[in-house]
Amino acid sequence: MSGMEPEVKDFLKRVVWSIFFGLLWLMLNMTMGIYFDLLFIYEKITIGNIVFYLFALISLGLLIWFYYNTWKKKFPHG
Repeated sequence: MSGMEPEVKDFLKRVVWSIFFGLLWLMLNMTMGIYFDLLFIYEKITIGNIVFYLFALISLGLLIWFYYNTWKKKFPHG
């Protein structure tokens, strides 16, 4: 059995999930944007560019919503 207090365990779980989803969001957007060449607009805007930027904005909103719901719970010490 772990010797950690439940509050510390909950805090560390929040930190790990926040870092994981933040890095996952970054890697997904970098892969789609740079590797599939959707980030850069060369001569004209294509449908792929529009879909990429819409996906990036919507997924950023979902990431911020996740962060807000994860961190809104108060801690006993604060």
